[in-house]
Amino acid sequence: MATHGRGMTDTTARGGMAVSGWILFAAIMMMFGGVMAIFEGIAAIAEDDVFVSTRNYTFQWSLTGWGWLHLVLGIVVTLAGIALFSGAMWARVVGIALAGISMIANFAWLPWYPFWAVMLIIIDGFVMWALCVGPSRDTRAT
Repeated sequence: MATHGRGMTDTTARGGMAVSGWILFAAIMMMFGGVMAIFEGIAAIAEDDVFVSTRNYTFQWSLTGWGWLHLVLGIVVTLAGIALFSGAMWARVVGIALAGISMIANFAWLPWYPFWAVMLIIIDGFVMWALCVGPSRDTRAT
């Protein structure tokens, strides 16, 4: 396995795809953020006492409804993070889209658990950034 400039690792000699350090970072962060969203969803479905009840909020769903949304979104984000290890361009595009959807869901979730929501918004922002600055298509092995 040879290492090239800009964090590119060449595994194509063994038949694998090349995955940069940024894509690896995004994959790990997506899996972490997805697992955190799964835990968030489970806690909300169980109607845990850690969540705050907010009145007159624009996005008025039941706590159980929010829980199912975060549980399903967390599972999908975790699977997309695993798919990023393939190095495929479609996985990067899907990762960016899912990180954006996750950011929106966590923004709407702010009144129930602000700290957790802000942490996941930050993680999603880093994921989107890492997937956008990953290796370009014209990066060649030297």
